[in-house]
Amino acid sequence: MLVESAYPRDTRVRNEASFLTACGYTIFVICLLEPGQLRCEMVDGVRVYRLPRFELFKKAASPNPGWAELLLLKVKSFLGYVVEYGYFTAACFFLSVYVFVRYGFDVIHAHNPPDTLFLVAFPFKLIGKKFVFDHHDLCPELYMSRYGAQKSFLYKLLTVFEWFCLKSADITIATNESYKRVHVQRGKRNPDSVFVVRNGPDKLRMSRTPPSPRLRSMNKCILGYVGWINPQDGVDYLLRSLHKLLYVLKREDFYCVIMGNGDSVEDLRRLARELQIESHVELTGFVSEEDLRANLSAADICVDPDPSSPLNDVSTWIKIMEYMACEKPIVSFDLKETRVSAQDAALFVPPNDELAFANAIAKLMDDPALREKMGRFGRERVEKELQWSVVSKNLRTAYQSLFPKI
Repeated sequence: MLVESAYPRDTRVRNEASFLTACGYTIFVICLLEPGQLRCEMVDGVRVYRLPRFELFKKAASPNPGWAELLLLKVKSFLGYVVEYGYFTAACFFLSVYVFVRYGFDVIHAHNPPDTLFLVAFPFKLIGKKFVFDHHDLCPELYMSRYGAQKSFLYKLLTVFEWFCLKSADITIATNESYKRVHVQRGKRNPDSVFVVRNGPDKLRMSRTPPSPRLRSMNKCILGYVGWINPQDGVDYLLRSLHKLLYVLKREDFYCVIMGNGDSVEDLRRLARELQIESHVELTGFVSEEDLRANLSAADICVDPDPSSPLNDVSTWIKIMEYMACEKPIVSFDLKETRVSAQDAALFVPPNDELAFANAIAKLMDDPALREKMGRFGRERVEKELQWSVVSKNLRTAYQSLFPKI
């Protein structure tokens, strides 16, 4: 498995690797090195090789960039991604050769982004090895959403790389039906070779956890967010909604804990100060699994501020299922795949409408019975349909299609 993120912190990759190990496969993961991690180690039966992280430029703009800043950001980001993805792809290839010579393998399973990892798989396909493309993000839509770009040359270039990944794979894995349609329509794949493996909370996230005493002792309505904090993730929309909750709706009885890391954390801390809501908001950065679960357990309401965008409209976020697993009601913008996942566990408001988002939070703050009803619905839906032990069955089916005689 190749993934340009940290392992085992990347939940989807950890779930897939652990599941396939339990099914009898031997799994190697090549990923990025985080501070305090070993370059090579066994993690729950998975042999992990880690590459030093390399970042040429910061790729996040301030929350309200001018045209000059945005132009400079696009130039720096283009150069940064070319160099960084080139480095990761080349390093994955040479490390894959090492693993192949020392241990041997039958499948290269690439988690995107980047969409350049088909280059690692191609030489091995020439000697009969299989290639699985696991589609986490639509990179052309990610580019448009992150930088407010149009369908320019870079967009078309990204679709070319995506096409090579989709066409060269023996099978592809999509996170939802919207992504599967992209595989079939844009990648011209046979639908029978595309397997939908949804994101879902694992056994640990399904277990009950005592709430954080610190948060519960505040005697306020606790709002919770967990996830990446990058320009496309909409945490700036959340902060502006909280500003309206405090200053327009005159609600002071809340405290919002925003858990996660990403390119925009420091910029958003500055935005919270500018909006004068810092006494009601905490951006924790990375938190331990124990603290994350305790904070989520203490939350009265969970929020998903992903704005409408070419990427967000068709993507499935694991945080939605994790909120539901914790039996929490959700406030979200009304996005297609988010509605498919959450259904009645969420109050949906018009996309990108910050005042409507604030009003929905206030409505749930004032209605404990509705919060309980929505939370109970979400928990039951995850238990029956969306937890990892249920959705992972499609991953077994996908691998069985690779080796039908085994």
